[in-house]
Amino acid sequence: MGTALRKTIATGMAILGIALAAGGAEAHSKDKETTPADGTVLQLSAENVGMTSDRPMRISEITLRDAAGDEHALARSDDMTPVTEFEATPATLPGGSYTIERRGLSDDGHPMEGTFSFEIGS
Repeated sequence: MGTALRKTIATGMAILGIALAAGGAEAHSKDKETTPADGTVLQLSAENVGMTSDRPMRISEITLRDAAGDEHALARSDDMTPVTEFEATPATLPGGSYTIERRGLSDDGHPMEGTFSFEIGS
């Protein structure tokens, strides 16, 4: 096999690899929005927290932490089934900063994770 043919094949394989990687990245589920919206300052405790994704996800773990790192309980209603709209209910939260961390699997089996934050108070 000649050098020119090897270079052509190598270039073609590189282009194909890039195209497949880009296509695969687009196939994973993405958060479309969160509740409360990331960075929101609420006057009162959040009644619900959640997220909407573009494809079904099985949320395997979700935690609500305050600025000190203490975890606050969340009541889930999804039974860990794949959903595009996930919602959980916290107990009444005092003023402060909070972060939601989630882990799960997209409908194509890839592990996914994400975070968003909000504050309560002025």
